[in-house]
Amino acid sequence: MRKICLLAFTVLLASCGATKTILTADKTPVLTTLDLQNVVEDKVSVTVDPGVFTTDEVSFFIPKTVPGTYSTDNYGQYIEGFKALDYDGNELTFVKPDDNTWKIANGKNLDKVTYLVNDTYDTEGEVKDKVFSPSGTNINAGKTFMLNLHGFVGYFGGLKEVAYQLSVKRPEDLKASTSLSPKILETPVANVDVFTANRYFDVIDNPILYAKPNTETFEINGITVTLSVYSPSGIYSALSLKERMEKMMGAEKTFLGDIDGTKVYNILLYLSTMEADDASGFGALEHHTSTVVVLPEAMPKDRLEQAMVDVVSHEFFHIVTPLSVHSKEVQYFDFNDPKMSEHLWMYEGTTEYFANLFQIQQGLIDETEFYERMMGKVNNAKAYDDTMSFTEMSKNILVEPYKKNYANVYEKGALINMVLDIQLRELSNGEKGVLWMMKELSKKYGKNIPFEDDKLIDEIVAMTYPEIREFFDTYVVGNTPIDYNEYLAKVGLKAGMVEQSTGYFLNGEEPFIDVEQTNESIVFIREGIELNSFFNTLGAEGGDVIKSINGEPITLESIRPIIGKSFGWSPDTDIKMTVKRGDEEINLEGKVGSPTVNVKTITTLKNASEGAIKLREAWLKAD
Repeated sequence: MRKICLLAFTVLLASCGATKTILTADKTPVLTTLDLQNVVEDKVSVTVDPGVFTTDEVSFFIPKTVPGTYSTDNYGQYIEGFKALDYDGNELTFVKPDDNTWKIANGKNLDKVTYLVNDTYDTEGEVKDKVFSPSGTNINAGKTFMLNLHGFVGYFGGLKEVAYQLSVKRPEDLKASTSLSPKILETPVANVDVFTANRYFDVIDNPILYAKPNTETFEINGITVTLSVYSPSGIYSALSLKERMEKMMGAEKTFLGDIDGTKVYNILLYLSTMEADDASGFGALEHHTSTVVVLPEAMPKDRLEQAMVDVVSHEFFHIVTPLSVHSKEVQYFDFNDPKMSEHLWMYEGTTEYFANLFQIQQGLIDETEFYERMMGKVNNAKAYDDTMSFTEMSKNILVEPYKKNYANVYEKGALINMVLDIQLRELSNGEKGVLWMMKELSKKYGKNIPFEDDKLIDEIVAMTYPEIREFFDTYVVGNTPIDYNEYLAKVGLKAGMVEQSTGYFLNGEEPFIDVEQTNESIVFIREGIELNSFFNTLGAEGGDVIKSINGEPITLESIRPIIGKSFGWSPDTDIKMTVKRGDEEINLEGKVGSPTVNVKTITTLKNASEGAIKLREAWLKAD
């Protein structure tokens, strides 16, 4: 119960001879408590205590979708034991119309709600539409807690803009890594962390990693960056990864120049054991001032560092868009009935493009590697519908057939920005590119001022050149595939074939294998893609169902640790693989070798003009 005696206010109650006011729910912070000390059956107890309601019915929500995921995840399905309590501790009746909503009767008597939270990592091997690990949750009592708070903390209808105070009861030896603002208490409570947030969005925008201290902090041009690592076996420390992260993020900030979206940034790295009850979705989820990264602990250090460079650089660039430049759909995100923006070509595409462009501009990679990366995206984009309008796909990304094309935002989305960059450089004699465009948009908007979704392209055309209208109408709003050679020729380049190293089962983030959606015990080699030398040398073919590897029957659950171990294989490692091809079972065996795949890449034209070479230099090296 949260009623406070005050004098001379309008809402009066007779109590103990004093004047008393009720702090209505829209006028007082929502007090939330998470108990990490008393975990029961791998569940965390949560209490959410609002002010006083003045309506008969109150709705409580756990998000269905959160920003940056572009998927329907229904986090309410991980909630159980929900109770709505009145001021005497009695339970109020409620109905649950869907996974994420509780409608509570007698709202005027509601004091607080309590419930238990299951984590998502435990279920990734069990559910069809599993939550992507970097946006998921982990409860590992006494060892670590990954608190993506949208999976733990809900909100009341009409109160998304009300402030929150979050209290976390933690084990003594686990410390918090987060960008949430700590509250300084006059009388601190041992092993209880208290944080504040201005509104519900700020709660879920600031994940917390609880683990034994394993952190390093460094400064990059006015931004304090903290790297926090959970390594289950202890083989990786924040100190061992700091140098590469510091160099990379320093280069990013130099690339961005005067774009300054934050003064603090937290990298929360969770390394997975790859076991059945641990995370299996690798990558990251961005936030305004932090990112959650999930990768397999079995990765060798050089590959882990490169994965961190590629993944974190992408997430950090999100401080530009959508965190600083975004539409009203993003600013006022509806977590349970989301209205999606049509500009994924920018939110994800520009970000992914910058994550590669800055590395060539700042000398972290050479031109050959940059060209291979861009051509890799051309090859990967072939797996998606190349005639689908990008703006239409973005606005409808939560439903089919658009949903299955989502990953193309990292492939064709980046390529849209590449060719836009080349065209802007050409029209401005090398002076203006996509980075310039984003700086101008950042100056006009910023994180607190959204743009009108259907007006952004008009604004970009107005601030650049009339020819840019045709570009957007044709390739972004329209459904015409891009002729990349047309734009590459402008900078003296052309496409060619090269041999590229891969993993055994993965080519970067693109898998050579997949799982049958209706039966996760069926793992097969993908068809319609270029297989690497590992599969080709063994004699495997696209469409083969993998029955066993080295005598181990293969399912989705059993292949995960094998993929993890494969990062440590040497070329002379022996392998035996049984596959089913049609009605026949075939035994394949040999050395795993050093896997490569033939892909198209970008090479220079021998007869490139001086103007084309000059334009290429501006594209790759100018700010």
